[in-house]
Amino acid sequence: MRRLLVILFAAAALAVATSAHEHHGEAPTCAGGSGHVLAEFRPGEVTVDGHSDDWDSVEASEFALLPALDPDEDKAYSGGKVAVKAVHDGVNVFFLLQVYGDYAYTKGESNKCPSVALMFQVGEKATFYNMGGCKDMPGSCTSKSCRGHEVDIMHFSIGNAIPGRLYGGNHIDNAAGNGNDRFGHLVDVYAWNPHCRYLDGLGPKENNLDAQNDWHGAWWHSSLTVHSGFVDDDNPYGKQDEKGTYYFEFSRPLRTMDQFQQDAQFTIGHPSNMAVAFWYPTDGKAWSKSDHYSASCNWLVLDIQRSSEAAYYRPAPNRSWDAATAFALLLSVVAICLSIFVGYRFSRNRSTAQFTPLEQIQFAEERH
Repeated sequence: MRRLLVILFAAAALAVATSAHEHHGEAPTCAGGSGHVLAEFRPGEVTVDGHSDDWDSVEASEFALLPALDPDEDKAYSGGKVAVKAVHDGVNVFFLLQVYGDYAYTKGESNKCPSVALMFQVGEKATFYNMGGCKDMPGSCTSKSCRGHEVDIMHFSIGNAIPGRLYGGNHIDNAAGNGNDRFGHLVDVYAWNPHCRYLDGLGPKENNLDAQNDWHGAWWHSSLTVHSGFVDDDNPYGKQDEKGTYYFEFSRPLRTMDQFQQDAQFTIGHPSNMAVAFWYPTDGKAWSKSDHYSASCNWLVLDIQRSSEAAYYRPAPNRSWDAATAFALLLSVVAICLSIFVGYRFSRNRSTAQFTPLEQIQFAEERH
């Protein structure tokens, strides 16, 4: 019964998080085609906290945000383009999304707050449009009938997430064996089409319950002034409609332990297909399930760069060991110099000193 309640709760969370991805009809076309996102090798430079300061030296790829179902440039997101940045450290890949928008936050109402998603191609036949493109509908779509149409989705709805705090994979939901996040709604999802999408570990016929949420992330808005840390009682954390920029920061291992074709697996030096989606409550109105913008109407190419620095990178040496070695070496040099000095003085004094036989010393003492 307990596990059943967990599954029902996760399914309800998934319905809210992913209903906005629905597409219908033929795939649209848009000017400019697809684009590229470069993930350079930059170990130890990024902290996932929602702040963008440590990303200043990373080059951004900018994309117009067009309505997903009708990518007309005249209907583009009024706040401008989304800037996408990515780096990796050889183990994890990191993403930062920057998009201008007046501050909007309503506690507990995700569709009255901005929301973002990243989607990655998993199966070789998976299409950008219709979230994988499998033609089967609920009741008939299975891992066998839709094999090759898998896409991996990370969706972050911030309605219950505190700015600057970390969300995503956690011990409680991972112990339940699925990709849910009951705390901040940063969920790990897979899909074959908009109607057949599930939290990792759950499925249409059976649940393997041997999955986990591999993502972590945080959000921030440039108008927020408290940097020492917000708590839940501080909501709405900022002033509504304040001008500024939203930052969404994420990380995930390049490779996961997925055994069910639900996670994208990244390889250094090999491109991967990805997509970026954004929802925003324009004029304070809650967004509906298909009111999202897309950074393209086709896959973006994620290039996880293999650089000469990556090829020859070695971990930084242990500084405390270096200091001890240097100090010991210094003592050794001082000891050698002191030995030479003492030996020199001794040899000099020995050449000028008068030798007095022991017998003469004894005879002198007896006379006294």
